[in-house]
Amino acid sequence: MKIFQEYGIFTCSMGFKFLPQEKIEKLPKSSGIYAFKSGKEILYIGKAANLRERVRNHFQQPAYRDNLFVDQVSKIGYLKTNSEIEALILEAHLIKKYQPKYNIVWRDDKNYFFVVITKETFPRIFWTHQRKLKIKNLKFKINFIGPFVDGKALKQTLKVLRKVFPYRTCKTLPKQPCLWYQLSRCPAPCSSKSKLGKLIPGVEIKIKKDCQRNAKNLLKILEKGKIQVLKDLKKEMKKASRNQDFEKAAKIRDQISALEKILAHAKIFESVDIRHQQSENWQTIQKIFQKILKTRKVISRIEAYDVSNIQGQNATGSMVTFINGRPDKNFYRKFKIKIAGKPNDIAMIKEVLKRRFKHPEWGWPDLILIDGGIAQLSAALKIKNKKLKIKNKIMVMSLAKKHNELFVERQKKPILLKNLPREIFNLILQLRDEAHRFARKYHLKLREIDLGLK
Repeated sequence: MKIFQEYGIFTCSMGFKFLPQEKIEKLPKSSGIYAFKSGKEILYIGKAANLRERVRNHFQQPAYRDNLFVDQVSKIGYLKTNSEIEALILEAHLIKKYQPKYNIVWRDDKNYFFVVITKETFPRIFWTHQRKLKIKNLKFKINFIGPFVDGKALKQTLKVLRKVFPYRTCKTLPKQPCLWYQLSRCPAPCSSKSKLGKLIPGVEIKIKKDCQRNAKNLLKILEKGKIQVLKDLKKEMKKASRNQDFEKAAKIRDQISALEKILAHAKIFESVDIRHQQSENWQTIQKIFQKILKTRKVISRIEAYDVSNIQGQNATGSMVTFINGRPDKNFYRKFKIKIAGKPNDIAMIKEVLKRRFKHPEWGWPDLILIDGGIAQLSAALKIKNKKLKIKNKIMVMSLAKKHNELFVERQKKPILLKNLPREIFNLILQLRDEAHRFARKYHLKLREIDLGLK
Protein backbone atom coordinates (compact mmCIF):
# COMPACT_ATOMS: atom_id res chain seq x y z
CA MET A 1 0.00 0.00 0.00
CA LYS A 2 1.63 3.24 -1.11
CA ILE A 3 1.33 6.39 0.90
CA PHE A 4 -0.19 9.33 -0.89
CA GLN A 5 2.66 11.30 -2.38
CA GLU A 6 0.11 13.31 -4.35
CA TYR A 7 -0.94 14.93 -1.07
CA GLY A 8 2.60 16.15 -0.50
CA ILE A 9 2.46 15.14 3.15
CA PHE A 10 5.29 12.63 3.15
CA THR A 11 8.55 12.44 1.30
CA CYS A 12 8.65 8.63 1.63
CA SER A 13 6.61 6.16 -0.38
CA MET A 14 6.09 3.50 2.27
CA GLY A 15 2.67 2.40 3.53
CA PHE A 16 1.59 1.44 7.03
CA LYS A 17 4.15 -0.46 9.09
CA PHE A 18 2.28 -3.26 10.88
CA LEU A 19 3.04 -4.83 14.25
CA PRO A 20 1.29 -7.64 16.12
CA GLN A 21 -1.27 -6.35 18.62
CA GLU A 22 0.81 -7.54 21.59
CA LYS A 23 3.80 -5.37 20.54
CA ILE A 24 2.25 -1.96 21.23
CA GLU A 25 5.38 -0.93 23.14
CA LYS A 26 7.33 -0.90 19.86
CA LEU A 27 5.17 1.86 18.41
CA PRO A 28 6.90 5.26 18.11
CA LYS A 29 6.06 8.16 20.41
CA SER A 30 5.80 10.62 17.51
CA SER A 31 2.67 12.09 15.93
CA GLY A 32 1.02 10.14 13.15
CA ILE A 33 -1.75 7.83 11.97
CA TYR A 34 -2.58 4.38 13.29
CA ALA A 35 -4.78 1.63 11.86
CA PHE A 36 -6.33 -1.42 13.52
CA LYS A 37 -6.47 -4.45 11.27
CA SER A 38 -8.20 -7.83 11.44
CA GLY A 39 -6.95 -10.15 8.72
CA LYS A 40 -7.00 -8.05 5.55
CA GLU A 41 -9.69 -5.68 6.80
CA ILE A 42 -8.88 -2.26 8.30
CA LEU A 43 -11.28 -1.82 11.22
CA TYR A 44 -10.40 1.67 12.42
CA ILE A 45 -8.10 4.58 11.58
CA GLY A 46 -7.12 7.32 14.01
CA LYS A 47 -4.54 10.04 14.61
CA ALA A 48 -2.37 10.85 17.59
CA ALA A 49 0.19 13.25 18.97
CA ASN A 50 1.85 10.22 20.58
CA LEU A 51 1.13 7.00 18.69
CA ARG A 52 2.22 4.60 21.43
CA GLU A 53 0.22 6.28 24.20
CA ARG A 54 -2.91 6.72 22.08
CA VAL A 55 -3.00 3.11 20.84
CA ARG A 56 -2.26 1.81 24.33
CA ASN A 57 -5.18 3.87 25.63
CA HIS A 58 -7.59 2.05 23.28
CA PHE A 59 -6.78 -1.24 25.01
CA GLN A 60 -6.05 -0.20 28.60
CA GLN A 61 -8.72 2.51 29.00
CA PRO A 62 -11.28 1.59 26.33
CA ALA A 63 -14.15 3.95 25.62
CA TYR A 64 -17.56 2.48 24.78
CA ARG A 65 -16.73 2.58 21.03
CA ASP A 66 -13.45 0.74 21.53
CA ASN A 67 -15.29 -2.25 22.96
CA LEU A 68 -16.89 -2.76 19.55
CA PHE A 69 -13.64 -3.76 17.88
CA VAL A 70 -10.57 -3.99 20.15
CA ASP A 71 -10.99 -7.74 20.66
CA GLN A 72 -10.90 -8.22 16.85
CA VAL A 73 -7.57 -6.42 16.34
CA SER A 74 -4.71 -8.67 15.22
CA LYS A 75 -2.31 -6.05 13.82
CA ILE A 76 -1.63 -2.37 14.39
CA GLY A 77 -0.34 -0.21 11.55
CA TYR A 78 1.25 3.19 11.89
CA LEU A 79 2.56 6.09 9.83
CA LYS A 80 4.67 8.82 11.38
CA THR A 81 4.06 12.47 10.47
CA ASN A 82 6.15 15.56 11.05
CA SER A 83 3.36 17.38 12.90
CA GLU A 84 -0.08 17.05 14.43
CA ILE A 85 -1.60 19.18 11.66
CA GLU A 86 -0.24 16.80 9.03
CA ALA A 87 -1.72 13.90 10.98
CA LEU A 88 -5.14 15.60 10.97
CA ILE A 89 -5.03 16.12 7.19
CA LEU A 90 -3.78 12.60 6.42
CA GLU A 91 -6.39 11.01 8.69
CA ALA A 92 -9.17 12.68 6.69
CA HIS A 93 -7.77 11.35 3.39
CA LEU A 94 -7.26 7.81 4.68
CA ILE A 95 -10.68 7.46 6.31
CA LYS A 96 -12.34 8.90 3.22
CA LYS A 97 -10.42 6.45 1.02
CA TYR A 98 -10.80 3.25 3.05
CA GLN A 99 -13.99 3.97 5.06
CA PRO A 100 -13.07 1.62 7.94
CA LYS A 101 -16.02 -0.22 9.45
CA TYR A 102 -15.74 1.25 12.94
CA ASN A 103 -15.09 4.86 12.03
CA ILE A 104 -18.86 5.19 12.56
CA VAL A 105 -18.61 8.94 12.59
CA TRP A 106 -18.49 8.81 8.77
CA ARG A 107 -21.98 7.35 8.52
CA ASP A 108 -23.76 10.56 9.41
CA ASP A 109 -23.25 13.94 7.69
CA LYS A 110 -23.87 15.76 10.97
CA ASN A 111 -20.60 14.35 12.31
CA TYR A 112 -18.49 15.63 9.43
CA PHE A 113 -16.54 18.87 9.57
CA PHE A 114 -15.77 20.74 6.36
CA VAL A 115 -13.76 23.87 5.65
CA VAL A 116 -15.46 26.23 3.20
CA ILE A 117 -13.49 28.68 1.05
CA THR A 118 -15.64 30.97 -1.06
CA LYS A 119 -14.55 31.90 -4.59
CA GLU A 120 -15.23 35.63 -4.52
CA THR A 121 -13.22 38.85 -4.74
CA PHE A 122 -12.32 38.65 -1.05
CA PRO A 123 -12.63 34.93 -0.15
CA ARG A 124 -14.31 34.01 3.11
CA ILE A 125 -13.13 30.99 5.11
CA PHE A 126 -15.13 29.13 7.76
CA TRP A 127 -16.03 25.60 8.91
CA THR A 128 -19.40 23.85 8.75
CA HIS A 129 -21.13 20.51 9.35
CA GLN A 130 -23.17 20.78 6.16
CA ARG A 131 -21.73 19.31 2.95
CA LYS A 132 -24.50 20.86 0.84
CA LEU A 133 -24.30 24.37 2.22
CA LYS A 134 -27.07 26.79 1.33
CA ILE A 135 -26.11 30.45 1.13
CA LYS A 136 -28.90 32.88 0.29
CA ASN A 137 -28.47 34.84 -2.95
CA LEU A 138 -25.33 32.86 -3.77
CA LYS A 139 -23.35 34.72 -6.44
CA PHE A 140 -20.13 32.76 -6.23
CA LYS A 141 -18.83 29.20 -6.08
CA ILE A 142 -17.43 27.55 -3.00
CA ASN A 143 -14.68 25.02 -2.25
CA PHE A 144 -15.37 22.28 0.32
CA ILE A 145 -12.35 20.67 2.01
CA GLY A 146 -12.90 17.55 4.07
CA PRO A 147 -14.56 15.80 5.64
CA PHE A 148 -12.60 15.96 8.92
CA VAL A 149 -13.44 13.90 12.00
CA ASP A 150 -12.03 15.96 14.87
CA GLY A 151 -13.80 19.31 15.04
CA LYS A 152 -11.70 20.69 17.90
CA ALA A 153 -8.44 19.87 16.14
CA LEU A 154 -9.71 21.35 12.87
CA LYS A 155 -10.72 24.63 14.54
CA GLN A 156 -7.36 24.83 16.28
CA THR A 157 -5.60 24.17 12.97
CA LEU A 158 -7.50 27.00 11.28
CA LYS A 159 -6.65 29.23 14.22
CA VAL A 160 -2.89 28.65 14.00
CA LEU A 161 -2.79 28.76 10.18
CA ARG A 162 -4.56 32.10 10.30
CA LYS A 163 -1.42 33.53 11.93
CA VAL A 164 0.50 32.73 8.73
CA PHE A 165 -2.23 33.30 6.16
CA PRO A 166 -4.70 35.91 7.50
CA TYR A 167 -8.20 35.49 6.07
CA ARG A 168 -11.68 36.93 6.19
CA THR A 169 -14.48 35.22 8.17
CA CYS A 170 -17.27 37.84 8.24
CA LYS A 171 -20.45 37.21 6.20
CA THR A 172 -20.71 40.85 5.10
CA LEU A 173 -17.92 43.40 5.02
CA PRO A 174 -18.18 45.90 7.90
CA LYS A 175 -17.71 49.63 7.45
CA GLN A 176 -14.36 49.64 9.19
CA PRO A 177 -11.65 47.11 10.18
CA CYS A 178 -12.42 44.99 13.26
CA LEU A 179 -10.25 43.46 15.97
CA TRP A 180 -9.09 40.63 13.67
CA TYR A 181 -7.26 43.21 11.55
CA GLN A 182 -5.64 44.70 14.65
CA LEU A 183 -4.42 41.19 15.56
CA SER A 184 -3.05 40.67 12.01
CA ARG A 185 -5.47 37.80 11.41
CA CYS A 186 -7.41 39.43 8.55
CA PRO A 187 -6.26 41.52 5.52
CA ALA A 188 -9.27 43.81 6.17
CA PRO A 189 -10.88 43.98 2.71
CA CYS A 190 -13.43 46.31 4.33
CA SER A 191 -10.75 49.01 4.57
CA SER A 192 -10.58 49.28 0.77
CA LYS A 193 -14.22 50.39 0.75
CA SER A 194 -13.73 53.11 3.36
CA LYS A 195 -13.35 56.79 2.47
CA LEU A 196 -9.65 56.69 3.34
CA GLY A 197 -9.09 53.44 1.44
CA LYS A 198 -10.59 54.90 -1.72
CA LEU A 199 -8.03 57.70 -1.60
CA ILE A 200 -5.05 55.32 -1.56
CA PRO A 201 -4.06 54.21 -5.12
CA GLY A 202 -4.07 50.45 -5.70
CA VAL A 203 -5.08 49.50 -2.14
CA GLU A 204 -8.08 47.42 -3.22
CA ILE A 205 -6.02 45.44 -5.77
CA LYS A 206 -3.31 44.75 -3.17
CA ILE A 207 -5.79 43.52 -0.54
CA LYS A 208 -7.59 41.43 -3.15
CA LYS A 209 -4.32 39.71 -4.11
CA ASP A 210 -3.44 39.09 -0.45
CA CYS A 211 -6.88 37.61 0.32
CA GLN A 212 -6.88 35.33 -2.71
CA ARG A 213 -3.27 34.27 -2.26
CA ASN A 214 -3.78 33.40 1.42
CA ALA A 215 -6.99 31.48 0.68
CA LYS A 216 -5.22 29.54 -2.10
CA ASN A 217 -2.33 28.58 0.19
CA LEU A 218 -4.68 27.53 2.98
CA LEU A 219 -6.62 25.38 0.52
CA LYS A 220 -3.41 23.66 -0.62
CA ILE A 221 -2.30 22.92 2.94
CA LEU A 222 -5.64 21.39 3.94
CA GLU A 223 -5.87 19.34 0.75
CA LYS A 224 -2.25 18.37 0.13
CA GLY A 225 -0.10 19.24 3.11
CA LYS A 226 2.81 21.66 3.39
CA ILE A 227 5.34 20.57 0.73
CA GLN A 228 3.74 22.14 -2.33
CA VAL A 229 2.88 25.34 -0.45
CA LEU A 230 6.46 25.76 0.74
CA LYS A 231 7.79 25.16 -2.79
CA ASP A 232 5.41 27.77 -4.21
CA LEU A 233 6.30 30.30 -1.51
CA LYS A 234 10.04 29.85 -2.13
CA LYS A 235 9.54 30.37 -5.90
CA GLU A 236 7.49 33.47 -5.18
CA MET A 237 10.18 34.80 -2.83
CA LYS A 238 12.94 34.29 -5.42
CA LYS A 239 10.84 35.99 -8.10
CA ALA A 240 10.22 39.01 -5.85
CA SER A 241 13.92 39.18 -5.06
CA ARG A 242 14.86 39.08 -8.77
CA ASN A 243 12.40 41.92 -9.37
CA GLN A 244 14.09 43.80 -6.51
CA ASP A 245 10.82 43.84 -4.55
CA PHE A 246 12.71 43.16 -1.34
CA GLU A 247 9.86 44.15 0.95
CA LYS A 248 7.63 41.45 -0.58
CA ALA A 249 10.47 38.90 -0.55
CA ALA A 250 11.09 39.55 3.16
CA LYS A 251 7.38 39.16 3.92
CA ILE A 252 7.26 35.79 2.11
CA ARG A 253 10.46 34.69 3.87
CA ASP A 254 8.79 35.39 7.22
CA GLN A 255 5.71 33.43 6.12
CA ILE A 256 7.84 30.41 5.20
CA SER A 257 9.59 30.53 8.57
CA ALA A 258 6.32 30.95 10.48
CA LEU A 259 4.63 28.13 8.56
CA GLU A 260 7.44 25.65 9.19
CA LYS A 261 7.54 26.58 12.87
CA ILE A 262 3.78 26.31 13.35
CA LEU A 263 3.47 23.00 11.53
CA ALA A 264 6.30 21.53 13.58
CA HIS A 265 5.20 22.74 17.02
CA ALA A 266 1.44 23.41 17.00
CA LYS A 267 -0.42 21.28 19.57
CA ILE A 268 -3.92 20.65 18.26
CA PHE A 269 -4.78 17.27 19.83
CA GLU A 270 -6.06 16.74 23.33
CA SER A 271 -3.37 15.41 25.65
CA VAL A 272 -3.39 11.66 26.27
CA ASP A 273 -2.40 12.34 29.89
CA ILE A 274 -5.48 14.51 30.33
CA ARG A 275 -7.66 11.75 28.88
CA HIS A 276 -6.10 9.22 31.29
CA GLN A 277 -6.78 11.51 34.24
CA GLN A 278 -10.37 12.12 33.12
CA SER A 279 -10.85 8.38 32.64
CA GLU A 280 -9.57 7.67 36.17
CA ASN A 281 -11.92 10.32 37.60
CA TRP A 282 -14.81 8.76 35.69
CA GLN A 283 -14.11 5.37 37.25
CA THR A 284 -14.92 6.87 40.65
CA ILE A 285 -18.05 8.65 39.41
CA GLN A 286 -19.19 5.50 37.61
CA LYS A 287 -19.07 3.47 40.84
CA ILE A 288 -21.32 6.02 42.55
CA PHE A 289 -23.71 5.92 39.59
CA GLN A 290 -23.85 2.11 39.74
CA LYS A 291 -24.86 2.26 43.42
CA ILE A 292 -27.60 4.81 42.70
CA LEU A 293 -28.93 2.84 39.74
CA LYS A 294 -28.47 -0.49 41.57
CA THR A 295 -26.61 -2.04 38.66
CA ARG A 296 -23.21 -3.52 37.89
CA LYS A 297 -23.40 -2.52 34.25
CA VAL A 298 -20.77 -0.15 32.85
CA ILE A 299 -21.98 3.45 32.67
CA SER A 300 -19.96 5.29 30.04
CA ARG A 301 -22.30 6.93 27.55
CA ILE A 302 -25.24 9.00 28.80
CA GLU A 303 -27.83 10.63 26.52
CA ALA A 304 -30.09 13.44 27.77
CA TYR A 305 -33.32 14.54 26.04
CA ASP A 306 -35.48 17.66 26.17
CA VAL A 307 -38.19 19.34 24.08
CA SER A 308 -38.79 23.04 23.42
CA ASN A 309 -41.88 24.81 22.02
CA ILE A 310 -44.31 27.68 22.52
CA GLN A 311 -47.89 26.45 22.56
CA GLY A 312 -46.85 23.54 20.38
CA GLN A 313 -45.40 25.78 17.66
CA ASN A 314 -41.96 25.08 16.14
CA ALA A 315 -41.50 22.19 18.57
CA THR A 316 -38.02 20.76 18.72
CA GLY A 317 -36.31 17.91 20.53
CA SER A 318 -32.69 17.48 21.51
CA MET A 319 -30.35 14.62 22.27
CA VAL A 320 -27.03 15.48 23.89
CA THR A 321 -24.38 12.86 24.61
CA PHE A 322 -21.83 12.73 27.41
CA ILE A 323 -19.07 10.11 27.36
CA ASN A 324 -17.20 9.48 30.59
CA GLY A 325 -18.76 12.63 32.00
CA ARG A 326 -17.82 14.95 29.16
CA PRO A 327 -20.00 16.26 26.28
CA ASP A 328 -19.23 14.75 22.87
CA LYS A 329 -20.85 17.00 20.26
CA ASN A 330 -20.16 14.49 17.51
CA PHE A 331 -23.16 12.64 18.92
CA TYR A 332 -25.54 15.54 19.50
CA ARG A 333 -28.79 15.33 17.52
CA LYS A 334 -31.70 17.72 17.01
CA PHE A 335 -35.22 16.82 15.95
CA LYS A 336 -37.92 18.93 14.34
CA ILE A 337 -41.01 17.47 15.98
CA LYS A 338 -43.76 16.49 13.58
CA ILE A 339 -46.67 16.29 16.04
CA ALA A 340 -49.12 19.11 15.38
CA GLY A 341 -51.73 20.73 17.63
CA LYS A 342 -51.69 21.48 21.35
CA PRO A 343 -48.40 21.10 23.22
CA ASN A 344 -47.90 17.60 24.61
CA ASP A 345 -44.48 17.05 26.12
CA ILE A 346 -45.02 13.33 26.70
CA ALA A 347 -46.05 12.70 23.08
CA MET A 348 -43.09 14.77 21.89
CA ILE A 349 -40.61 12.79 24.01
CA LYS A 350 -42.12 9.59 22.62
CA GLU A 351 -41.64 10.82 19.06
CA VAL A 352 -38.04 11.85 19.68
CA LEU A 353 -37.14 8.50 21.25
CA LYS A 354 -38.89 6.51 18.51
CA ARG A 355 -36.85 8.35 15.90
CA ARG A 356 -33.64 8.01 17.87
CA PHE A 357 -34.04 4.22 18.29
CA LYS A 358 -34.22 3.85 14.51
CA HIS A 359 -30.50 4.66 14.37
CA PRO A 360 -28.40 1.84 15.83
CA GLU A 361 -25.46 3.18 13.79
CA TRP A 362 -25.21 6.05 16.29
CA GLY A 363 -24.35 3.50 18.98
CA TRP A 364 -26.44 2.82 22.09
CA PRO A 365 -26.21 4.69 25.41
CA ASP A 366 -25.80 3.00 28.77
CA LEU A 367 -28.12 5.50 30.43
CA ILE A 368 -30.85 7.92 29.27
CA LEU A 369 -31.93 11.04 31.17
CA ILE A 370 -35.35 12.53 30.33
CA ASP A 371 -36.45 16.00 31.38
CA GLY A 372 -39.69 15.44 33.30
CA GLY A 373 -41.36 13.40 36.03
CA ILE A 374 -42.82 9.92 36.43
CA ALA A 375 -45.10 10.33 33.38
CA GLN A 376 -42.16 11.12 31.09
CA LEU A 377 -40.20 8.20 32.57
CA SER A 378 -43.09 5.80 31.90
CA ALA A 379 -43.42 7.05 28.32
CA ALA A 380 -39.70 6.59 27.71
CA LEU A 381 -39.75 3.07 29.14
CA LYS A 382 -42.62 2.06 26.83
CA ILE A 383 -40.66 3.16 23.79
CA LYS A 384 -37.42 1.56 24.98
CA ASN A 385 -39.04 -1.77 25.89
CA LYS A 386 -40.37 -2.17 22.36
CA LYS A 387 -36.75 -2.55 21.23
CA LEU A 388 -36.30 -6.06 22.59
CA LYS A 389 -32.60 -6.27 21.74
CA ILE A 390 -31.68 -3.23 23.80
CA LYS A 391 -34.34 -2.94 26.51
CA ASN A 392 -32.12 -4.58 29.13
CA LYS A 393 -28.97 -2.80 28.02
CA ILE A 394 -30.15 0.78 28.59
CA MET A 395 -31.34 2.27 31.86
CA VAL A 396 -33.67 5.28 31.99
CA MET A 397 -34.20 8.03 34.55
CA SER A 398 -36.04 11.35 34.53
CA LEU A 399 -35.55 14.61 36.41
CA ALA A 400 -38.59 16.60 37.57
CA LYS A 401 -37.79 20.31 37.74
CA LYS A 402 -40.11 21.39 40.57
CA HIS A 403 -38.28 19.67 43.43
CA ASN A 404 -35.33 18.29 41.44
CA GLU A 405 -36.56 14.75 42.01
CA LEU A 406 -34.80 11.97 40.13
CA PHE A 407 -37.04 9.08 39.05
CA VAL A 408 -35.07 5.92 38.28
CA GLU A 409 -36.19 2.88 36.33
CA ARG A 410 -37.32 -0.01 38.60
CA GLN A 411 -37.22 2.17 41.73
CA LYS A 412 -40.52 3.17 43.35
CA LYS A 413 -39.42 6.29 45.24
CA PRO A 414 -37.75 9.30 43.63
CA ILE A 415 -34.34 10.49 44.84
CA LEU A 416 -33.83 14.12 45.81
CA LEU A 417 -30.96 15.47 43.74
CA LYS A 418 -29.62 17.49 46.68
CA ASN A 419 -29.04 14.25 48.61
CA LEU A 420 -26.73 12.82 45.96
CA PRO A 421 -22.91 13.19 45.96
CA ARG A 422 -21.76 16.49 44.52
CA GLU A 423 -20.16 14.87 41.43
CA ILE A 424 -23.46 13.22 40.44
CA PHE A 425 -25.51 16.29 41.36
CA ASN A 426 -23.40 18.50 39.09
CA LEU A 427 -23.31 16.01 36.20
CA ILE A 428 -27.09 15.48 36.11
CA LEU A 429 -27.79 19.21 36.17
CA GLN A 430 -25.19 19.74 33.44
CA LEU A 431 -26.86 17.06 31.29
CA ARG A 432 -30.31 18.57 31.79
CA ASP A 433 -29.17 22.13 31.14
CA GLU A 434 -27.22 21.17 28.03
CA ALA A 435 -30.19 19.27 26.58
CA HIS A 436 -32.44 22.28 27.31
CA ARG A 437 -29.96 24.71 25.73
CA PHE A 438 -29.58 22.62 22.58
CA ALA A 439 -33.35 22.13 22.10
CA ARG A 440 -34.06 25.82 22.73
CA LYS A 441 -31.34 26.95 20.32
CA TYR A 442 -32.93 24.93 17.50
CA HIS A 443 -36.43 26.11 18.47
CA LEU A 444 -35.36 29.78 18.30
CA LYS A 445 -33.74 29.17 14.92
CA LEU A 446 -37.00 27.76 13.53
CA ARG A 447 -38.95 30.72 14.95
CA GLU A 448 -36.57 33.16 13.29
CA ILE A 449 -37.03 31.39 9.96
CA ASP A 450 -40.83 31.56 10.35
CA LEU A 451 -40.63 35.26 11.15
CA GLY A 452 -38.45 35.88 8.10
CA LEU A 453 -35.46 36.95 10.18
CA LYS A 454 -33.21 34.46 8.40
